[in-house]
Amino acid sequence: KGNKEKTYIMSPLTVADIYRSIPSSSQPSGGPKHLSSNENISPVDASIHYEPQEYTETDFLLPSKLYGTSGVSGSRRAKHADGAGAPAETICSMVLQILVPFLLAGFGTVSAGMLLDVVQNWDVFQEVTELLILVPAVLGMKGNLEMTLASRLSTAVNAGKMEPASEKWMLIVGNLALKQLQATVLGLLASMMAALLGWMAEGQMPAHHVVLLCSASVSTAFMASLLQGIIMVGVIIGSHRLGINPDNVATPMAASFGDLITLALLACLSQWFFSFMELYSYVLYLVDLLFLCLIPLWVVIASKHPASNLLLRTGWEPIITAMVISSIGGLILDKTVSDPNLAGIIVYAPVINGIGGNLVSIQSSRISTNLHLYYPPGEVPEDRRSCFNPCRTFFGSGANHRSAQVLLLLVIPGQLVFLHAIHLIKGGHTLPSPLLTVSFLSASLIQVFSLLCIADCMVHALWRRSKDPDSYSIPYLTALGDLLGTALLSLAFLMLWCVGDSGSV
Repeated sequence: KGNKEKTYIMSPLTVADIYRSIPSSSQPSGGPKHLSSNENISPVDASIHYEPQEYTETDFLLPSKLYGTSGVSGSRRAKHADGAGAPAETICSMVLQILVPFLLAGFGTVSAGMLLDVVQNWDVFQEVTELLILVPAVLGMKGNLEMTLASRLSTAVNAGKMEPASEKWMLIVGNLALKQLQATVLGLLASMMAALLGWMAEGQMPAHHVVLLCSASVSTAFMASLLQGIIMVGVIIGSHRLGINPDNVATPMAASFGDLITLALLACLSQWFFSFMELYSYVLYLVDLLFLCLIPLWVVIASKHPASNLLLRTGWEPIITAMVISSIGGLILDKTVSDPNLAGIIVYAPVINGIGGNLVSIQSSRISTNLHLYYPPGEVPEDRRSCFNPCRTFFGSGANHRSAQVLLLLVIPGQLVFLHAIHLIKGGHTLPSPLLTVSFLSASLIQVFSLLCIADCMVHALWRRSKDPDSYSIPYLTALGDLLGTALLSLAFLMLWCVGDSGSV
């Protein structure tokens, strides 16, 4: 009345909700507008502020001043700490949701191992031996891009950031364009890395081998990424509509037959380029030029959405580092296969590497989703603020503790199924020796246990530094999985050779 100010009483949570309901794209360039005590707030303005926010996937990566308070109260965060209060998910439903895509992914890696055993005898693999160094790098790169896409979109679905149709398709198209750009650039870098490691190992590297590596790598990365990216979007949207947690199925489905498709494309394209390399070498240069000319198009499309635009500028470090780590694993594989006594490793390498990467990606995606939902960037659960303890990864009351236990328990029975599948595909005439079986299972168990512990530590450390784990953790984890799996498997086969075990009975 008169000159008296109108006062509106709001709870702290309501103020936070109003503040967070302002889309980041509509914020003034100078930062968020704070409400002073002298300002009048009309009911119309309040209703506008209460409109649902159209979130973007990487909102939490924007400057933290835009998020002065978490949208979840402290008591609610305590309730949901470490997933304890997440939407009900029983052990049975978790196992069933994980088991089916896990088995599909496993059989896909088994098929990839058998295919690699066949194509290693092709002319191009015999002549351009650096292709074996390229194989883990390309497979790992494809897995990194697919799994980070799956993890980002799974988090977006679980956080309700894909509800508006326009926002959903902008997010999907932006991420697919970003992935095509990353695939093209990483395919070129992977071929250069393979050529460099081959030159360091052999002391020479013919120029036509480098051109073939570049053409085969870039073509494979581009085609496999486009095909599997479209499939992955369908899997995530479909699982959400069926009431299945995308975190449990998306990342293993991303790798189910991805390794097989990528390896088949790499082998066929390499052999095709090799067949006319001598007479029509200019075709290889034209192929490289074509894919490089598409880079500006992907940059323009990816920059249209804030989520993909941010990753366009900041998301290169983990995938490039992961590609280098996977290339080192490829060098170990190349040197191991060159020894006739250890050549049998080539069948099992894609299996142990693929399974380890699939399992740790599920855990990483689940932890990341939990942090996105219940903690602002820079804040982690109380028990993750002290020194890291591996026991906390597997023991506790939260859903992520249970999932770590389930994933570790799946290793032994799963790998036994895949070993039997390899035995059947090879004709069933010889069985893996007991010592080979024990060595393979031990290597796989050590690998997955180490990766789950590293994932628990890494994801929380990245979130504490206000980095999105969906984009940063999975490339590092899958690359470490390739390196650990290849190294442990090489050590196992070396021990078998030392004791005189042929690996079969």
